[in-house]
Amino acid sequence: MTPNPAIMQAVEHLGYRVTPGDIAAQAGMDIKLAEQGLLALASDAGGHLQVSETGEIAYLFPTNFRGVLRSKFLRLRLQDWGRKIWNALFYLIRISFAILLIASIVLIVVTIALILIAMNSSSSDGDRRSDSRGSAIVIPRLWLPYNWYGVFSPGYRQQRHQYKSQHDRSASNAEKNQMNFFEAVFSFLFGDGNPNADLEERRWQAIATIIRNHRGAIVAEQVAPYLDNVDQGDCEEFEAYMLPVLTRFNGRPEVSPEGHLVYHFPELQVMAAENQPRPVAAYLKESLWQFSQATSGQMMLAAGLGVVNLVGAIWLGILLADGAIAAQMGGLVAFVSSIYGVLLAYGIGFLAVPLVRYFWLKLRNVRVSARNLARQQRAEALNQGREALQQKLAYARQFALEVVVDQESLAYTTETDLAEQEYLKANQIDAEWQQRLERQGK
Repeated sequence: MTPNPAIMQAVEHLGYRVTPGDIAAQAGMDIKLAEQGLLALASDAGGHLQVSETGEIAYLFPTNFRGVLRSKFLRLRLQDWGRKIWNALFYLIRISFAILLIASIVLIVVTIALILIAMNSSSSDGDRRSDSRGSAIVIPRLWLPYNWYGVFSPGYRQQRHQYKSQHDRSASNAEKNQMNFFEAVFSFLFGDGNPNADLEERRWQAIATIIRNHRGAIVAEQVAPYLDNVDQGDCEEFEAYMLPVLTRFNGRPEVSPEGHLVYHFPELQVMAAENQPRPVAAYLKESLWQFSQATSGQMMLAAGLGVVNLVGAIWLGILLADGAIAAQMGGLVAFVSSIYGVLLAYGIGFLAVPLVRYFWLKLRNVRVSARNLARQQRAEALNQGREALQQKLAYARQFALEVVVDQESLAYTTETDLAEQEYLKANQIDAEWQQRLERQGK
């Protein structure tokens, strides 16, 4: 069984001694999966089990457990290599769109120039010198940056930083983080990924933190600001939205004398070290989708080159309309004529994709804002603290508890031999009896 990366990261973050409840709270994962994953990780990485006198279990891991796993599992090493290879391939894919744009513009411009030269020379009656004054070649001058290599090189952001630092020192940090032109073209076309890719992870981490901060006993209103679909149907009235929370963290409902429901999570009350309340946002807030993280100048450059590419493709199509020129000239012109449909499609798509994505993101952000507002309103209702809510909170506090599996409460551990533990335990018991006898003698 391959170790769960989320569990390994949580173990490192929590100091290599954890309980299943610690992992569930830190990673926001199902308590049963945390329990199974911890047991598997302890078996594979040479971890130890520590059992308290009350039967609670903590897991102790060596600080180099990742190295132990890598030496033991070839699959983990292959995953690391595969991740590095994929990152390199994905970067090549990202920059390929800018390379294709430049190649398309160059092909179109060169082909148009060749066709115009051929058309001009064919109308000169074979004497270029005598008609040179009246047969000048008119090729439109396209706006191009003064230094193509500088603009498109990965070190362009450093060059710009050095130039701008002479005029504006305050912009130096922004320049360091600026993506290069190749990355900016991909960002202009497809954006920079889902800003809420970790939304579910943040959701369950926040809910687990709320439960831990209130010592394992809560009411539904305390986690409602982190959930969706709370107001749909009978979910709000009957608190059906709490079912996924109960399932994930192995909780159970308790009914107060007034008929109110509170929720008790015994396994999140067990921890390897004393819990310190952790800050958590008042409600789960989704980030709005951003069109692009490229600078406005980079987006204008990408859009401008896209327009140049499309206009050039349309002009080239007019010149190649009858097909005679391509047949007569052959070579590069014939090749470009054969792939003209691809060039035109790329030119249209290069501008159409960002345009469609822009309006799609507008609609998507409206829904994101609506969900954020609904969660915020539920958080404000919680802060108002109506009388019924205060009664529920008071009843929930009766189930609040923290069970710390510390070194003094251990009844058994796999770190030392069982006979040695029994011998030490006997000495401890004798010492306790001796102290009792001394107190009674006094």
